[in-house]
Amino acid sequence: MEMHGADRATNASSAAVGPRAKLPAEAVSVVRPQGRLARLLIEPSAVELAGRHEKARVLVTAEMVSGDVYDVTTLSKWGVEDRAVANVDGKGRIQALGEGSTLLTVRFGGMERQVPVRVSSGVGSGAGPSRVSFVRDVLPALSKAGCNAGACHAKPDGQNGFKLSVFSYDPKSDYFEIVKEGRGRRVFPSAPEESLVLAKPTLAVPHEGGHRLVVGSPEHRMLVRWITEGMTFANTNEPSLSGISVFPKERRYRRGAGQQLMVRAQYSDGTTRDVTDLAVFDSNDKEMARVTEGGVVTAGTLTGEGIVVARFMGLVDASRVTVPAEKLLPSSVYASLARHNFIDELAYEQFEKLGLKPSEECTDAEFLRRASLDAIGVLPTIEETRLFLADTGKDKRARLIDRLLKHPAYGDYWANKWADLLRPNPDRVGVKSVFTLDQWLRESFGANKPYDQFAREVLLAQGSNHRDGPAVVYRDRREPAELTTMFSQVFLGLRMECAKCHHHPNEKWAQEDFYQLAAYFGPVRQKGAGLSPPISAGTETFFYAPGGEVRHPVTGEVMKPRPPDGPTAASAGGGSGDPRESLVRWMTDPSNPFFARAMANRVWSVFFGRGIVDPVDDFRVSNPASNERLLSALAEDFAGHGYDLKHLMRVIMNSRVYQLSSLPNETNLADTKNFSRAYRRRLSAEVLLDAVSDVTGTTESFTGMPPGSRAMQAWTYKIDSHFLDAFSRPNSSSDCPCERDRNTSVVQSLHMMNSRNLQAKLSDAKGRVKRLVESGKPVSEVVTELYLATYSRYPTSAELATAGKAFEAKEATRQTAAEDVLWALLNSPEFVFNH
Repeated sequence: MEMHGADRATNASSAAVGPRAKLPAEAVSVVRPQGRLARLLIEPSAVELAGRHEKARVLVTAEMVSGDVYDVTTLSKWGVEDRAVANVDGKGRIQALGEGSTLLTVRFGGMERQVPVRVSSGVGSGAGPSRVSFVRDVLPALSKAGCNAGACHAKPDGQNGFKLSVFSYDPKSDYFEIVKEGRGRRVFPSAPEESLVLAKPTLAVPHEGGHRLVVGSPEHRMLVRWITEGMTFANTNEPSLSGISVFPKERRYRRGAGQQLMVRAQYSDGTTRDVTDLAVFDSNDKEMARVTEGGVVTAGTLTGEGIVVARFMGLVDASRVTVPAEKLLPSSVYASLARHNFIDELAYEQFEKLGLKPSEECTDAEFLRRASLDAIGVLPTIEETRLFLADTGKDKRARLIDRLLKHPAYGDYWANKWADLLRPNPDRVGVKSVFTLDQWLRESFGANKPYDQFAREVLLAQGSNHRDGPAVVYRDRREPAELTTMFSQVFLGLRMECAKCHHHPNEKWAQEDFYQLAAYFGPVRQKGAGLSPPISAGTETFFYAPGGEVRHPVTGEVMKPRPPDGPTAASAGGGSGDPRESLVRWMTDPSNPFFARAMANRVWSVFFGRGIVDPVDDFRVSNPASNERLLSALAEDFAGHGYDLKHLMRVIMNSRVYQLSSLPNETNLADTKNFSRAYRRRLSAEVLLDAVSDVTGTTESFTGMPPGSRAMQAWTYKIDSHFLDAFSRPNSSSDCPCERDRNTSVVQSLHMMNSRNLQAKLSDAKGRVKRLVESGKPVSEVVTELYLATYSRYPTSAELATAGKAFEAKEATRQTAAEDVLWALLNSPEFVFNH
């Protein structure tokens, strides 16, 4: 039995050429184990190879007494008992050579393990080795080479007359294009290696896509064999691909350490296959972890977590990479931290794993301003600030939270957030329809309507667009596919729109999933005036009626209603009842994997500036939660309390994690997604404009709204406001759900500094500045009130002294000095940001 050592292993891979160039496929960053070896872990524990052309790999992990683990595959010595059955190289890669069974031996650190290897005659025909299959073998190779990517032959019109389906979602069409189209000009059975489908990617003839295939590589030999054997589409009784899994699912790495990933495909007959060499890998955070074309992960130098995604034939799995701090803090540090509820328990576990020490608790002034802006979108008044800061009760923060959640502004604030998601285009549905939906939203949130009831009323909407708010959604989104895009994103946190045309590139959703969900809305009918853009003022009634088929755009098959990962609806479009009823029952069931999690995450993002999953409506394998246990616990608590939104908000706001300071310490300075400190975020357009009005003691005038209306009460973007537009008020003429731009801009800064409207508010005859100037109060009291109004805190002695100099300036009056001080406060980050 011949042994292969790590020192004899060759770096056989060569850097990819042209557009495929990435990190070297086998560039493993080896970190030698430190400490005493406890045991060797082998994955997989046994190897099954279907045919002498198959190959696989075995990974070796050294587990140390300390609990640390290392990939020692390339540091191990390898051997195989019967070289007529299989061979192994120094990197644990096994190649089948003939039928039979043998033993693979691996040695490291004085330990030895054996792995049974069996090579069978193949699958598919039942009598001898199977042929190369287009579906099983060729399509994965083309996908790996990037031929069916959206920038290449999977463009809407193909490339140079050759068109493939995106991510091979339509194998029959792809087979026709390669084998039949143009009288079979792309394949040459009598001389397979001269076939155009091989000559182009190997650059034997000019190819705009660059060098995609190496002559003599396993993929090249497989394609030659496929053409030689007669270009089989699929073998008899060939099993279908049912799933993939990546190993390791998660692992903690030292900085700069490497790990070879392994991807295995599962098939409908229960067999598995190593498809690592055919999988495509990507990292969601290149600074946290890099990954090569061959699936070798190298941990970065930052503390945190990242995800490496593996894709194979439209299926996705991910490996979580955790890079802790070089020096972890003792458990006693976390044991001593205050815990207010389960949020803190689960967050501290995450902090300890990553070596993050949470920031100190924020001050009372910071909490008062933060909580008021987050919960109701309104600055606390000076009187409220004085009373709260003077309160010595230990439960003052909990009492404040209760008061805020009963505030009259609560309904308008949260309705405005949901209007971003549901608000229709007034030019399409009519202004009255927009107003009808807006009022329904304000009534729903003002009454703290349970969230499951809220969703039920939207999904099961019937009635008139001039009387029933939810019916307006159906007036705006008139086709089942449009409703599917909106409802999956809003209520389930799933961006399924990609699956409308092809398999989702970053998730498991296929076209079948999209149109099965769309089938729920096929039976929704309309009766009435319909749409007449640009001003559609007619009345329309929406109702359920049997029928309304939804067909698959490729196969033409009539789709049966079925939710994502859920059961088929008991009543389809032609049945006796509205299929949307079964959708709502599935969705609002406490065990639903999406509904409560999506809303808990959306609410969390309001209070923390980002979601546990972020973006908040993009739940997918390749975009995992930063703290999965915390999100699950939040969702479970939310559903367990009857989908009470105020309960959810109360739990979040009472947590110690929500009450952390935004000032970082040396351990969490780089943390931007684990919530070990508060993240500063710019106030939204409506909140900021109302805050400017409150601070200056003035009101805003909006066309078509009663005098004294607040920006938060504006119900359509057609209500003119340069301020709101400058601060990224969403324009619902584009398709919602509308995402707010949270970034600052030069336009915003210039508007705050130079706006004539702002200057008018500062100098208003009935405004705050005028009242203070005429009150006769000392300068220190004038400045103190301005600070309390803008920042919800008292000024420091240095701030008082600096502001006082404005009143002492040459030619300054009390009026101009007070205006200048307030202008400076309004133009500071402390005012524009919630921190």
